[in-house]
Amino acid sequence: MTFLRLDSLTKRFDSTVAVDHLSLSIERGEMLALLGPSGSGKTTTLRLLAGFEVPDQGQVLVEGENVTRVDPVARRFGMVFQHYALFPHLDVGENVAFGLESLGVSGEELERRVARALTLVDLAGFERRRISHLSGGQQQRVALARALAPEPRVLLLDEPLSNLDPSLRERTRREIRELIRRVGITTVLVTHEQDEAFDLGDRVAVLRGGRLEQVGTPEDLYAAPANEFVAEFVGRSSTIGVLVLGRTDRGVRVAVEGVEWNLTDTADSPPGPARMVVRPEALRLMDPTPGALIGTVTERRFTGAASLFTVLTEGGAALEVTGPPRSVMAGEQVGIMPSRRAGGGIHLFSRTVP
Repeated sequence: MTFLRLDSLTKRFDSTVAVDHLSLSIERGEMLALLGPSGSGKTTTLRLLAGFEVPDQGQVLVEGENVTRVDPVARRFGMVFQHYALFPHLDVGENVAFGLESLGVSGEELERRVARALTLVDLAGFERRRISHLSGGQQQRVALARALAPEPRVLLLDEPLSNLDPSLRERTRREIRELIRRVGITTVLVTHEQDEAFDLGDRVAVLRGGRLEQVGTPEDLYAAPANEFVAEFVGRSSTIGVLVLGRTDRGVRVAVEGVEWNLTDTADSPPGPARMVVRPEALRLMDPTPGALIGTVTERRFTGAASLFTVLTEGGAALEVTGPPRSVMAGEQVGIMPSRRAGGGIHLFSRTVP
């Protein structure tokens, strides 16, 4: 039996549909990341799970139990808010104890469970510290300890790293990943950061306009996007109009600004107009020779082992291409061809009306 299920959840605010018939299944111990642009319904979905909002339609099921209209406390879900919601006038131990006390836990049992929760997040002995004396990362871990102390069935994380600076965010992300895997708790994470979703999520659900576009592993979303939105939203990519000419023995033949390319490992696309979404690593730079798409380098961004080049084609498309750091400079004319190791980095989406 699926541990946590969202069954056709729908939530409207006046004339706006924030969540639109959303269905998801989450297994015990899995971390699912909800990823999407602003207004995609991520936070509303989390609030429906937590019980802070009641859906207009649909159900929330935990191990087959319908908790759609159960009070938040009775659901036994733990939640870490975007701004942590810690009480500055209480010390660390009192903050962690707050949820336990509301459940009637007291005395030695309360002290034991507070100490256990702080040990889980590597803050053992911090009970009497003031919140104002903690770093941002430590405050985030106190919020996690408070959510875990009542031993919830499900952990909900609402943009938990958004208030941290980039270096601290990456380190804290690793700590959260290790902690949740060690505890083994079923977790739903809301984020607008792709790196965060890919690093933490066992699977990622991409939302747009309150609807589910695709759910799968990070590898699935990157290499086999279900539609053009997912292909463009996940990872770096460029989009250019092409004409699909037909199938070949190993793929499909397309015309790109008058140049014909043989593409491999693409989905079956009918002949006619299409949009080609291509990853930077699926293209290669070369001399401007016949068979290559001709363009001018407008920007070079150094990224370490490689550089990311922006090339403006003669037809007016801007394509990002990965190449050796100093292979070409801005202002140079270059040719572009599919990389010999393009793999799943090129995707075609037909513009032909069925």
